Amino acid sequence: MKKAENIIVGISIGDLNGIGSEVILKTFEDARMLELCTPVIFANVKILSFIKKTLELTAPLHGIDKMDQLVVGKINVLNVWRESVDLNFGKNDDNVGKYAIKSFTAATKALKDNQIDVLVTAPINKYNIQSEDFKFPGHTDYLNQELEGNALMLMVQDNLRVGLLTDHVPVNEVAKHLTEKLIIQKIETIKQSLIQDFGINKPKIAVLALNPHAGDNGVIGKEDDEIVRPTLKKLFDKGTLVFGPFAADGFFGSSQYEKYDAVVATYHDQGLIPFKTLSFGNGVNYTAGLNKVRTSPDHGTAYEIAGKGLADYNSFKEAVYTAIDIFNSRADYAEISRNPLKTKENQL
Repeated sequence: MKKAENIIVGISIGDLNGIGSEVILKTFEDARMLELCTPVIFANVKILSFIKKTLELTAPLHGIDKMDQLVVGKINVLNVWRESVDLNFGKNDDNVGKYAIKSFTAATKALKDNQIDVLVTAPINKYNIQSEDFKFPGHTDYLNQELEGNALMLMVQDNLRVGLLTDHVPVNEVAKHLTEKLIIQKIETIKQSLIQDFGINKPKIAVLALNPHAGDNGVIGKEDDEIVRPTLKKLFDKGTLVFGPFAADGFFGSSQYEKYDAVVATYHDQGLIPFKTLSFGNGVNYTAGLNKVRTSPDHGTAYEIAGKGLADYNSFKEAVYTAIDIFNSRADYAEISRNPLKTKENQL
């Protein structure tokens, strides 16, 4: 991997009845974005032109049928399908869900084939995407199957980074998922991501406790003392700067999180509620741990405001910026990590 002067950002269209198309188009209304990257939206140029007109947006779209027709500095729309699609903003529609997946799987293939440098995904509806051909809870699980590595949800906003030990797991099942193997895998994935994706040489990682008050010495649950704490000690003894488990209730309110490069929550809402409160609509969902870069905004389809021109595009714009930054950070890391002896041998 080497730095690209103008990174090719692949974009999956998400749910066409939601705000995905709006936040994508609004992001690239600013022509300066095209100096940083060249977007390729996997969709249909006629549908996007209709949405653009409906929302009274002005960014010019460049329709292409193959990736080798891409034009740097333009908003490229790769026609993944030809037929028209009936849109009904704000409505859950199984047919629209099929086109969200057509876009996403085509963009993923382009990512695997190195036709795009990074992938930014617009929000989908996790219910209307299900079919015989696509039986995944969402983007991350499919990417984990298609790409190399172990996917981990990492929420990012400036220096605030929140990862999860378990993500889309019911609360009453979280405890049985917390094993030494899982904790080690997730912490090591986050550590490596902080090093190669964010340029932090010796990252400090905080882990939140599962139970209130970290279990109060077993009075309110034993998992923190019997599983989490011993595992963190094992990792620390091997050189990973990991600390905790910390009682979750006061960790963010007291600004303790500012002392660490990443915070790891034990379950979804424990991490995402404080993250979304602190990130003020500018948060990014980054899929760490894979051999390719994928980001997304930290919000959903927002059916209630779809088609009204009211959507805030800042989170999507930040997702594009974050993808570019991580791509470049990985290029720097790869350059630094190269074996100088092998390079010298190749020159002889």
